[in-house]
Amino acid sequence: MNYILPIILLIVSNIFMTLAWYGHLKLQDMHILHGNTPLYIIILISWGLALMEYCFMIPANHYGFKGNGGPFTLFQLKIIQEVITLLVFTIYTVAKPCTGPTSPPLCA
Repeated sequence: MNYILPIILLIVSNIFMTLAWYGHLKLQDMHILHGNTPLYIIILISWGLALMEYCFMIPANHYGFKGNGGPFTLFQLKIIQEVITLLVFTIYTVAKPCTGPTSPPLCA
């Protein structure tokens, strides 16, 4: 359990991070947001998501760090975080929305 909690928190944090940074682009691609959505609205939404990211990232690093009784060095935490970031971003960019007659088979 000592190893798992920081990793779970990092995964959740990275989901929020990806949504904060790239969510508006995916929503625009899905025609939920439009290209004429005011930038300040997009920034406010992204800041809200980034706040959630930090609510998970800070505890993940705190509980995962060896200096606080966790199992990982600072270097290990950073490498784990980067690997998770690449995995989450890859899944996010290749995932197709579950709408319409041509939805992927896993959407059912």
